[in-house]
Amino acid sequence: MIEINIIAALLHDVYKPSRGIEFNSMHLRLTLKKVKKRCKEEGFGFLTKTLPRLGKAFDKAISGDTLLNATDLGFKPQVGSKLPKLFGEFFNKVLSKDGAVLLNPCATSVRVIRELCYLFYKYELPFTDEQVQQSYDRFKRTEEDLSTVTIELRNDSDKLDSDVNSPHHRRRHENRVAPTKKEVIREARILLQRLFASFDPRDIYPRHGPGAVATKQRLGSKYVWTNVSRRITDKYPFDEYFCSSIGHVCDSYNTFERIGNEDLPARVILVPKDSRGPRLISCEPVDFQWVQQGLGKAIVELVEHDELTKFNVFFTDQRPNQIGALIGSSSGRYATLDLNEASDRVSVELVRLLFPSHIYDYLEACRSLSTVLPTGEEIQLKKFAPMGSCLCFPILALTIWAILTAGAPDMCARESIHVYGDDVIVPTAQAANAIEQLESFGLKVNREKSCINGLFRESCGMDAFNGIEVTPVRIRTVWSSSRSPSVYTSWIAYANSFYDRQYYATYDLIVNELFRIYGAIPAKDMNLSCPSLAEVSEEKRPKVKRVHKGLQKLQWRVWDIKSPAVIQRLDGWSMLLRYFTETIGPLNRTAARRRSENDLNNQFDSHQKGIDESLEKQGIYRPFSVSTYTRPLTSKLVRGWR
Repeated sequence: MIEINIIAALLHDVYKPSRGIEFNSMHLRLTLKKVKKRCKEEGFGFLTKTLPRLGKAFDKAISGDTLLNATDLGFKPQVGSKLPKLFGEFFNKVLSKDGAVLLNPCATSVRVIRELCYLFYKYELPFTDEQVQQSYDRFKRTEEDLSTVTIELRNDSDKLDSDVNSPHHRRRHENRVAPTKKEVIREARILLQRLFASFDPRDIYPRHGPGAVATKQRLGSKYVWTNVSRRITDKYPFDEYFCSSIGHVCDSYNTFERIGNEDLPARVILVPKDSRGPRLISCEPVDFQWVQQGLGKAIVELVEHDELTKFNVFFTDQRPNQIGALIGSSSGRYATLDLNEASDRVSVELVRLLFPSHIYDYLEACRSLSTVLPTGEEIQLKKFAPMGSCLCFPILALTIWAILTAGAPDMCARESIHVYGDDVIVPTAQAANAIEQLESFGLKVNREKSCINGLFRESCGMDAFNGIEVTPVRIRTVWSSSRSPSVYTSWIAYANSFYDRQYYATYDLIVNELFRIYGAIPAKDMNLSCPSLAEVSEEKRPKVKRVHKGLQKLQWRVWDIKSPAVIQRLDGWSMLLRYFTETIGPLNRTAARRRSENDLNNQFDSHQKGIDESLEKQGIYRPFSVSTYTRPLTSKLVRGWR
């Protein structure tokens, strides 16, 4: 089994004097023997559940929150110590015998322990029936919790004083007194009112997203409207937002009466998350998704460019949060907070309470009122938008930012708040208050993943200890001995990650298995536009090559990933609608109206001139075609020239 061999190779890599660990071949043999024995006794769960549980307990220990106790985690302790005997050489360089952090812990050992414990935590194994049922139960339990939250928020709204400029409200910031919930609501409202003061929710450019929809249309059929909710058309008229032009309206006017106006429910599907079970994603009906994509992108563009939010709320750049985690791990100045079930705990009532009414009306008009579980059970949604809605991420981030900023004691604390979805950076001194404020509005902070004390922080994929990155390689794609495009690309990436960490035995093991199944694989120094390995010996590189006269370059015949094209011809107006949304998508309606006719003509001309005929003949570049689609999950591994 390759997974056990990878653990063995990784152990060989980390048991080296150069890593600050005294090499002991006997300890290495005993460790390998113990790992293999437990895998035989417990099955694959030892790698995907037991070791990650040890890793999480270790993270809490180096965060200074708890003491590590091997016995409580199902591991045999060392003699006279609470630390586990397994990987004991590394634990001893980080923790004392009672499970507390040493005065001078070894960051390299922290990285090694986390590499070993989390290696297969994200492995996408099939879900068990029990895990699926637990996911359903959590989803429904969250809706029940939101019922109570909704009542509390409505009471807060009824009691709220409309005078947001009261003297008491102003004095709170001057004297740095902890704000009341009423004051936080008032200030959050002011912040969001300022942000959306000049924002027009009608000035959007709708489009379809790449994912599945609840109404099950695929590819081009998404552009043929069979149902559009009346709630949507009350705010976004059908002729303006669902048709390509006035000509489209005139030619198709007689068919509009056949288009339904029902409020169709969303649909829940299961996607892989980690070893604990699946993640629930709610597919939106196609008409809701169409408008959500336009409105969501417009809000993201506003937030990323407005002076009020562009340095605090992020959607496309994780680096500010990652840098905050690094700095916080060494200086202790910043804490990282992680929210539990974040997208499912932003209630409709909370959005109504905080957001300006002229914005909320449009947000509410394009959200699904209910969703259907795979069991067929339909649930009325009290959450604003489940994961899967294009509005989920921006509204979640803005809600968190508004609450925390409104509750911050001073401008310095406000400027130190960074929000990326449910990953939050706050000053450590304000962390306790931040948690209290978020939870008072029905949100739930995941204390297991939040880092306030100690030398460990994690945010947006950055795991840091004492100013050093200790993010482990997490293998997701399940290995297969049969040729597979996903296995080929993913495991080349995993091998390169191990190479970058100087885990050469692990790299060689994976690469040799890839060579055995796929044959020659190119190296990165060949500079080819296909999956390539960090280092490949000359005899293992591709041998078949040619000189392309048109491009005047040398090409090799290699494995590449290709998604077969699907031709689907629709009526001309529907295809024109697709052309407008997918080629001028970045332009919003205001910008489009401001452009002159010559500007638009120049844009279309440059689009056509950008097609390189020689590349097109080779299939390297294809011009946009309104009748050509790529079906999801149909990629193939093919031989091609690169």
